[in-house]
Amino acid sequence: MASPPILHLLCLFSLISFTSSFASITLPISPLHAKHPSSDPFQTLKVVASASLTRAHHLKHYKSNSSSSIIKTPDYPKTYGGYSVDLRFGTPPQTFPFVLDTGSSLVWFPCSSRYLCSRCSFPNIDASKLPKFIPKNSSSAKFVGCRNPKCGWIFGPDLQSRCQQCEPGARNCSQICPTYIIQYGSGSTAGLLLLESLDLPGKIVPDFVVGCSIMSIRQPAGIAGFGRGPESLPSQLGLKRFSYCLISHRFDDSTESSDLILQSESSGGTKTDGLSYTPFQKNAAASNPAFHEYYYLTIRKIIIGGKVVKIPSKRYEPDSDGNGGTIVDSGSTFTFMERPIFDMVSQEFEKQMANYTRAKEVETRSGLSPCFDFSGLNSISFPQFTIKFRGGANMTLPVENYFSLVGESQVACLTILSDNGTIPAVAGGPGVILGNYQQQNFYVEYDLENERFGFGPRSCKK
Repeated sequence: MASPPILHLLCLFSLISFTSSFASITLPISPLHAKHPSSDPFQTLKVVASASLTRAHHLKHYKSNSSSSIIKTPDYPKTYGGYSVDLRFGTPPQTFPFVLDTGSSLVWFPCSSRYLCSRCSFPNIDASKLPKFIPKNSSSAKFVGCRNPKCGWIFGPDLQSRCQQCEPGARNCSQICPTYIIQYGSGSTAGLLLLESLDLPGKIVPDFVVGCSIMSIRQPAGIAGFGRGPESLPSQLGLKRFSYCLISHRFDDSTESSDLILQSESSGGTKTDGLSYTPFQKNAAASNPAFHEYYYLTIRKIIIGGKVVKIPSKRYEPDSDGNGGTIVDSGSTFTFMERPIFDMVSQEFEKQMANYTRAKEVETRSGLSPCFDFSGLNSISFPQFTIKFRGGANMTLPVENYFSLVGESQVACLTILSDNGTIPAVAGGPGVILGNYQQQNFYVEYDLENERFGFGPRSCKK
């Protein structure tokens, strides 16, 4: 992002006037999916595949710059491949949709009446009518000072580097926390940190750190970071676990929703009925500190049609520099696999589906491979796809989670992807990124207290 807009950002802020634990909270969550203006199903798939690949590249080289105990909120499927949840901030509260993202940590929203969003005119989205948080309308909004330890969550522990306008040793300093600039796979955002009240059902959380973004590129909705960083929503709320059930992407841009559940009460190690668990893996060797925000899992085997794909076990583990391994990411749509893993998986599907005709033209148009043409066939058989995780947890996917029918055609494409030459391959970072398409109709639990990931098949539609 060019420097003049950022300087303008700080000037703009000078014009803006700012005058208990819980048990369980449930919120609605819904899908966001890109519908291409041409309604071309091949182009729609290509848009989502390209966005998934760009997101993977971002994650692989990302740089980080009350009395009750459970909270539930709905989560909705809408515009561009992820899932959104509505959150309320301010006094009185203002409500906004946020993309649920376990691959990042900051929570931020479009902020002030002068919010600018470049290249945000997505289908079904009018950039000029994006909801914006107005700080001067909230009596609880205040800037985070540069000396506030919460500023260090984003800018690090070096006090002097972030408080350059303050005299060394001075007791009083009015300088605010510096402007943040955060890059995502599809775009970026910039703004200043606020301390604001988060209004949850039955619970108000004061002085919650939230990003007040004044300028974004290709980020029409705010982001609710659910990663491991101290600024994430789970960290600030002190959650013991959170869980969601993602309804099918076929409900994208509809009013259908499922549940996001926030829990602060200890489970005492009790497992949720119907879930299998695999431990989170610590990636202590990661050379990039940002990788510590991710939720790492350990794959033991990938099984296709009852046959174990002979992928060397070292491909599933982070190396001595912390590169490789598997993360689970709600912000990615299609699962990403590095080329050596993907090639063996796709070749096994090709081998077991050799009796079907390859749809090469569709592969070119959609950005996915392999694709198969089932025209004129009365019955179709897909090999079963299972991922075996450390601890004995097996994720056997329904066919619709790993093959997608292209529009009204009789062509289906594998919804797992890898670097395909259109975007330069990125070395390092996670080797497998488990996206939300593969998590559809699974109840998924991030048990932070016991450091484990639980999942089980379930119909998520209410």
